[in-house]
Amino acid sequence: MRLPSRSVGRPSEDGADAAAADAKPPANRRDEVLQTLRDAEGALGITAIAERLAVHPNTVRFHLDKLVESGQVERGRADRRAPGRPAQLFQAVRGMDPAGPRHYRMLAETLARALADAPDPRASAVAAAEEEAPAPAADGDAAPAGGDAAAAVARLVDLLDELGFAPERRGGDLPEIGLRHCPFLELAASGSPVACQVHLGLMQGALEAWRSPVTVDRLEAFVEPDLCLAGTARTERA
Repeated sequence: MRLPSRSVGRPSEDGADAAAADAKPPANRRDEVLQTLRDAEGALGITAIAERLAVHPNTVRFHLDKLVESGQVERGRADRRAPGRPAQLFQAVRGMDPAGPRHYRMLAETLARALADAPDPRASAVAAAEEEAPAPAADGDAAPAGGDAAAAVARLVDLLDELGFAPERRGGDLPEIGLRHCPFLELAASGSPVACQVHLGLMQGALEAWRSPVTVDRLEAFVEPDLCLAGTARTERA
C-alpha cells in the first residue's frame, strides 16, 4: 500500500525564507537593521523592524543593542498617552558613521612629510610632541625639583604602557627603557625619522611637565628587530 506523502517536520516556504534570513552574517544583518531605520520616516519599534526584515524580534533586539552601544542608533520617544506600557522605539543617528573605517596612517604620513620639509625636521617633531605631552593634573601632581629619579622613570614607563609602547625598564640608576611596540610602526619602519622624534619629544615633554630630575636624551630605533631603546639622563634640576 502506497502511503501519501506528508510534510511533517518540513518547514514551510515562508519559514525556510525566514530561517535563511536569520542565518545571515551578523554584520550584514546589522547593516540591514540600520538601513531600515535610516529609510523610515520616524522611529520604529522592534516588531515593526522584524516584520520588514522577516526575522525574529530577538534577532532585531540583539543588533539594536549593538547599534545603540556604537552610537549609530538612539532610542526614540514613545507615545505615553496610549494605554499600557509604551513600546521601545529606535531611530538612526543622523551623521557620519562612528563605526566606519579609519585611515590614520595616511594622516600620519601626510603630517610626517610636512614636518620633514621643515628647516629642522627633527627639532620640529620634538617640539610638536612636547606640546602634546600630558601636563600635571593638579598643582601637586608635579614632582619637586631634584626629586626621585626612579619614581619619574617609573611614571614614564606607566605612561608609555598606556600609550601602547609595551615598555620595559632596563636596570641602573639611570636606566634605559626598552620599547617593544611602536604605535607608528609602518611609518617608523619606512625610514622616516619623524615618528621617532615625535616619540622622543613626547617623553621629554612629559618629564618636563612633571618637573622630573631626569629626561630622555636619546631614542635608538630598532636596535633589534623588535626593540627600540630610550636613554635617560639627569637634568639641571637633579
